[in-house]
Parts: sequence; C-alpha cells; structure tokens
Amino acid sequence: MLFTITTRQHPPSDLSFLLHKHPDKVQSVEISAGKAHIFYERADEEQCTAVLLLDIDPVGLVRTNGPKGQDFGLEQYVNDRPYVASSHMSAAIAQAFSTAMNGRCNNKPELVNKVLSLEAKLSVLPVRGGENLLRRLFEPLGYTLQVDTYPLDSAFPEWGQSRYFTVVLKNTLTVQQLLSHLYVLIPVCDDDKHYWVSEHEKEKLIEKGMNWLDIHPEKEVIVRRYLKHQQSMANEALATLVTKDENIETEDTAEVPTVDDSKPNIRIHDQRLKAAQSVLLEEGCKRVIDLGCGEGRLIRLLLEEKSFEYVVGMDVSYRSLEIAKQRLRLDKLSEKQLQRVKLIQGSLTYKDKRIHGFDGAALVEVIEHLDPPRLKALERSVFEFARPRVVVITTPNADYNIRFPDYAEGKLRHADHRFEWKRKEFEAWASSAAIQHEYEVSFKPVGEIDSELGAISQMAVFTLKTEKEFVS
Repeated sequence: MLFTITTRQHPPSDLSFLLHKHPDKVQSVEISAGKAHIFYERADEEQCTAVLLLDIDPVGLVRTNGPKGQDFGLEQYVNDRPYVASSHMSAAIAQAFSTAMNGRCNNKPELVNKVLSLEAKLSVLPVRGGENLLRRLFEPLGYTLQVDTYPLDSAFPEWGQSRYFTVVLKNTLTVQQLLSHLYVLIPVCDDDKHYWVSEHEKEKLIEKGMNWLDIHPEKEVIVRRYLKHQQSMANEALATLVTKDENIETEDTAEVPTVDDSKPNIRIHDQRLKAAQSVLLEEGCKRVIDLGCGEGRLIRLLLEEKSFEYVVGMDVSYRSLEIAKQRLRLDKLSEKQLQRVKLIQGSLTYKDKRIHGFDGAALVEVIEHLDPPRLKALERSVFEFARPRVVVITTPNADYNIRFPDYAEGKLRHADHRFEWKRKEFEAWASSAAIQHEYEVSFKPVGEIDSELGAISQMAVFTLKTEKEFVS
C-alpha cells in the first residue's frame, strides 16, 4: 500500500524538512500490523515526492486482532487489509510523520505555517459510500480530486464498480493540515477501524479536527464513522464541536476594542455596510451572499432594497447566526418573504457548493479575522469555486491607526484581528488575487478621509472579466 505526498512549489525541499525525513535515506518504523517504510521517489530542485509504504503482515493481523470482520466468516483470513489504505495507514501516518502532524519543525520552524501546493496520492482507498461520499468528505476542504474506479470483476462488467479507488488529492494548505485531514478521513472512508475505539479516540478526533471539523457539512458522518458508530461517544463529540463553535468570537458581539475607533467616526461600521450595499446596487446584483455575515446587519440592509431578489448570509458561528435569525425576525416572516432570505453555517476557507450561483458577494471586515496562511484558501473558495460576478471586500486601513488616541506601533484595532493592512499591502493582495482569478479590481475609501493617511477603512471591488463564466 502506497501513500505519496508531492510538492513542486519552490523550494520543494521544504517538504523534506517538514516531514523530518532525509531524502537520501530509507527509514522504517514499526507499526502494530507490520512495518512502514519512508523514502523519496524524487527530491530535486523541481519536485519533492515522499513515499510511505506499508508492509502489512496478514498472519500477524489474525494473531493480533482475531476475527473482527464485518462482511463474512472467513474475513480474518481472506481480506483486503494488507493492500488498502485503512486505519492502518492512518496510524502509520501519525507515527511516521508525527512531528509534521503536531506542527513542529525544529530545523526550520517558520515552515510549519507555510502554505504549500500539495498533491497526495492513495493507491488503493476503500470507500463505503462510493465516489459521491469521497467527494463530500474532501471537496468542502478545498481539495480537487482525481478518482480512478475499478470494476468488481473485469470479466463481469455487469457486476458494477468496486468500492476501491485510486485517489489523487490536490490542495493549497499546510502539511499539518493535509496530514490531519487524511488521519481522520482515511478510516472514515473505509468505515472499518482495526482497533477498539476508546475515550482517547474521541479526544484525538477533536484535536485533529481542530479548525475544520466543526464546520464541515458532513461532520456527523465523519464523527460517527471515526468512532465506529458508538452512539453515545459520537453524540458527546458532536456536542463538544458545537460548544467550540458557539464560543467563536465575532466582531459584532465578542470583540474587545484595544483602541477607541468610535471617536474618529461613531458609525463607521454603518458606513461600511452602506458602501457595500451601494456597490452591489450599482452593479445590478440580484442574488447576493454575505460571507461572514455575523449578526445579519448587512442582510437587513440588503433586504430593504427590493432589487435584491435573494440574500443569503453565511457565518462560521452558530451563535451569531441565531442572533441574526432573531434580529431579522425570520420566525415572523411570511412564506413568500422567507423565499428572499436564508442563513447557513459554513467557513470561507472551504469549498462549499452552497455559495455558488450568486452574482454578488460581500465580505465586510472579515478577512482580518483569518490567520494569514488561510487567506489563500479563502481566495480559492471565493474567487475560484464560488466565482460571483461582483465581490466587495472591506478591511481596516492600518495607515489610519496612527490617528487613534492610544496608538502604538503594531497594535491592532481589535483583539481578534490577526492582521491589519496598510493601503499598499491591501492593494497588492487584491491585485494579485484579481489577476490570478481573472477579475478586475478597483479601490475605494470608506469613512472619514485623512489627506495623508487615507480613509479609516478601505474597500476593494472585484468584477469578473468574462461575465459569461457566471452561472446563476
């Protein structure tokens, strides 16, 4: 059974440092079912491909585990375990690449959070649920999949396809994220773990699923399969994930201002919302999605204009969506009015088919709440996958911060901001994203304008170059 990780991003040697495995050596580790060998298929200036080869002892499997098969009486003697990516592969990944999975790189610690263009290949992956489930598990995380299927028996094509696939996964993310996704999802695909699931497994699932599992659209399937359908334990894990989600802070309800940005302009946030609404109106948008909608203030403003036929708000925080539901009084609306508005839970950094099909999108004071390494995933989610005709993004202008009373170098306006960009930095990022995804971009000031420092907030308006690419 082979598992490979490849990068062609310069310098490709970064991958070997992150995996903590020397390209010139073959290394082996003992696992419960045999051995795992780690070596490099290629390591040069153009490409680095690391290989994990499992050498499973089928006799040892029977002696160690005994009869545990789900399908038929002789499965302990006749089975696919030595030849497929199963929970044995998941355990081998955790053991062979433990430093990378735990976010450590002693030689080059700065690489841990570096986003790489990665390609992972599983030579034989069993999937109970077929290709449809496979895509439902990986595509929301931003992966593009190349899937090869195999017939049950080539001599009898009428028997249909087997549950075995060769899968190539491509994504732009950190190595730690890739390994964590695979560690959880490989046994979920197979749905037949080789060991007993204890309370410790629930803790591992929550740890490895940090920052992605709580907002995955298939989280219930993932949790129940990973925990071998132990109902009570799965319910506890799901409850923990919901609690974590409700504790996520949002700008409208939980931010702690570190400076008083109300003094330069008391209602600056209202100006941002109004500016976004005006642009979407001018561009003739009919179907609009508010990405990172918080408590629904922009949604309420959009619904005041009848020209917006359908408005959707998406946020990662369940708590914020509940507040938005109350503020918008969705329970009081008629059936006809409810056809104009919808709230959904989701993350901006994952591919989500629910956000496709809109001609306008707004991200008002959202991007600064993301860790910088996740911005590339946001770009792909919004500009490559959702691909609305018009995208409006606002963010604080860091140049203006010097005007705040308790200004200090490097101090951010709010405790939950991860960064704040000066005008040139924002324009450089937006221009690069526009070029890469075939958009045009223009910039506008929002709020009080200082002749030297610009406005308190800044806006980028992206318009798709070829409107015929938009599919409603």
